[in-house]
Amino acid sequence: MGVFVKQLLAGRDFAKEDGFAGQMANYVYLIGDDQTRECVVVDPAWDVAGILDEIDRQELRLVGALATHYHPDHVGGSLFGYQISGLAELQGQRPVKVYANEREAAGIKMVTGLDDSDFVKVAGGDQLIIGNVELTFLHTPGHTPGSQCFLAGSSLISGDTLFIGGCGRVDLPGGNAEQLYYSLTQVLGKLPDDTVLYPGHNYAPVATSTIGHERVTNPYMRSRSALA
Repeated sequence: MGVFVKQLLAGRDFAKEDGFAGQMANYVYLIGDDQTRECVVVDPAWDVAGILDEIDRQELRLVGALATHYHPDHVGGSLFGYQISGLAELQGQRPVKVYANEREAAGIKMVTGLDDSDFVKVAGGDQLIIGNVELTFLHTPGHTPGSQCFLAGSSLISGDTLFIGGCGRVDLPGGNAEQLYYSLTQVLGKLPDDTVLYPGHNYAPVATSTIGHERVTNPYMRSRSALA
């Protein structure tokens, strides 16, 4: 299967002149089919024009946008008084369907101003075909009620559910420690050891890890009880 995952870092690969974007260190991902050159973009925010320029530079054809969760640094909107471009700007420049978990679509709509017609609402276990590539949606609540991860081949894009050596916060609205514990140990923790982890932020000295490595070294995946 000719799946590719391209990792783009805010402040380095796009939004290069935006100090706040660089500080937040969000990753944006392009997932697609090497043969057909079709791709989807994960969490396009901060510099939509720059992300689209990179898609065009790599001669890819954008066919959809995937949202891990509703926080503005991932989908656009207002954050600490700062207006972040995101899904709304993407719809204005290159309209595509936005794939959001059925429990998260309302939150994304609220912070971005998108219309119901912009969304495809998905549930855990649903699949999306990109060219000849099969992508599976994994519902991983805890950071937010409708947080989701994406599994394409042996690659996992984990948003703010699982980081390298860490995990997402549960002290923001919609956060739930019990749900996150289940998502980490019973959903993501059940994936094969060689599954490559692509997190939502650059919070570690390395850009990727594996589920096997995180299962052994990440204290939140090793925990025997819910996170405080």
